[in-house]
Amino acid sequence: MASHQYQPQSGQQHACKGEQQQAPLSNFPQNAAVTQHHTSVSSETSSSRHHRSSKKRPVVFVIYYSMYGHIERMAKEVCAGVESSGCECRLFQIAETLPNEVLTKMHAKEKNTEIPIIRADQLPEADGILFGIPTRFGSAPTQVRALFDQCGHHWMSDALFGKPVGIFFSTGSLGGGQETTALTCVTFFSHLGMIFVPLGYKNKSLQNIDEVHGGSPYGAGTIAGEGSRQPSQLELQLAQTQGHQFGKVVKKLAR
Repeated sequence: MASHQYQPQSGQQHACKGEQQQAPLSNFPQNAAVTQHHTSVSSETSSSRHHRSSKKRPVVFVIYYSMYGHIERMAKEVCAGVESSGCECRLFQIAETLPNEVLTKMHAKEKNTEIPIIRADQLPEADGILFGIPTRFGSAPTQVRALFDQCGHHWMSDALFGKPVGIFFSTGSLGGGQETTALTCVTFFSHLGMIFVPLGYKNKSLQNIDEVHGGSPYGAGTIAGEGSRQPSQLELQLAQTQGHQFGKVVKKLAR
């Protein structure tokens, strides 16, 4: 599967590339003073560059709940987009609330034990958060709501105030919540003072009408159908675009 790649912009060409070089400093009077000044400036410039290069990258949490693997697949592509923006991405999953007996009857996919479970008290550590949410009756499922309901202390302390947040989703059908899932989460984000960052139409593939696909201006999405359909190449590209663009916003706000 070919990933939707982002090529970093090449640096600008030196404006004076074609100009004639100056004569050596030894040809000028007061050479020692000029040399000392030049060395001092070079040292400061080197120090400044080192400071910029050693500056910690903004951290984006990608937090998802996935019962059948669709959102997990999308989350990994979102992470690739976040990393391509220059941010550090950390992947988490939301704790399950259903007993194993029920999950077995629902033919749920076994959880990936290599991905840690997020705790509510970890959320303020992120500079931005992207939530991956499968739709339940047009809104977030109980597992996600349980995490949201643990954030009362963040609401009281403004711990998440001003942090960018976004959402990507999965639905059983085209009209099953590709917009309402995001919209019904915005109320939670607003109460905590978070800044909702939508996907918009940055990736024009979202307007493709030649094939069935998920996604909306509110975020990337996939259509699971009865469960056998997996995210398409177009849907995975939308997920990567969202991660990349979201990361760029986080970097701007983290300056």
